[in-house]
Amino acid sequence: MLDVNDRKYMLRAVELASLAAGNTSPNPLVGAVIVHDNKIIGEGYHIRAGEAHAEIVAINSVKKRQLLRDATLYVNLEPCSHYGRTPPCAEKIIEEKIPRVVIGVADPSKKVAGRGIKMLIEAGIDVTTGVLEDESRALNKRFFSYHEKGRPYIILKWARSSDGFMDRLRLNKETGPNWITGMEERMLVHKWRSEEDAILIGDRTACNDDPALDVRLWGGRNPRRFVLSESANLPEGLRIFKGEPPTVIFSLEADQTKGKAIYVPITCREKALEEILAFMYSEEIQSLIIEGGKIVLSQFIEAGLWDEARIFTGDIIFGEGLDSPVIEGEIIAEKDFPGSSLAYLIPSARSDI
Repeated sequence: MLDVNDRKYMLRAVELASLAAGNTSPNPLVGAVIVHDNKIIGEGYHIRAGEAHAEIVAINSVKKRQLLRDATLYVNLEPCSHYGRTPPCAEKIIEEKIPRVVIGVADPSKKVAGRGIKMLIEAGIDVTTGVLEDESRALNKRFFSYHEKGRPYIILKWARSSDGFMDRLRLNKETGPNWITGMEERMLVHKWRSEEDAILIGDRTACNDDPALDVRLWGGRNPRRFVLSESANLPEGLRIFKGEPPTVIFSLEADQTKGKAIYVPITCREKALEEILAFMYSEEIQSLIIEGGKIVLSQFIEAGLWDEARIFTGDIIFGEGLDSPVIEGEIIAEKDFPGSSLAYLIPSARSDI
């Protein structure tokens, strides 16, 4: 049976780790808590890649360092065992002679993969693993997808009218978004963008809506922008060509030089998604939010390449227009707004997020 105190302090570690959501990639979200005589004497979390890891922050926060020799360290992810931009956390734990370490879940990356736990055990430290493992995995679902599946964690997002259309019929080449949701929902979407590494749309969405694909309504870091375009024949004045870093255009005709974009060739339509995800993996992109259009969304749905879908249904009626994608999945949460509702879905028979 799970020790009540172990659960309590691991929950705190998970809570701390979540404070850096969207800021640590390609590193995971990690929080650490140090407990002596059932009292927290130190805690911390990893703020961003290149800065001190959670365990080091927590250790450095302890005022009476001698207490570490009779303390327990709680951390939601296995301490690292390798030298990167910072020294190994497992080595520091051993150096400080912390006698017990409680770990939420093992690190799946090739650089660690159990070696941190092994180092601690071989040093004589009492190691407990698997405490709130599901919660710890869910917190770092992007990190686990990248290292276990070899691809980013994929989130699909779109909005549809109450009669099932993503967009009105566009006559006379109208441009600009036909809004289905209100400002509160748009701010939420920008918050989501700030939490993901990358965002992908199709060329029709780029041309029709002219989106900036940034987080101007929320703050935080902008996701890297990607567009899937068969011909790469996109107007140079689009907002996707502005700002940094340059937008990446995936195309069958990639020998283009428009704007500041980077053009990446796709060898054939049948391999497009495979090659897109392989490119993102090589760029250490651990999460991707796909915001349309229908063709791009449907391609990922039909290929079974999605981990989560977030679908707004507005009160507005279009009467006719572009049909919403068809998706089947398990609704895991719902939320109502003044002019719309939001459903969160995962693929059926999935419970790991």
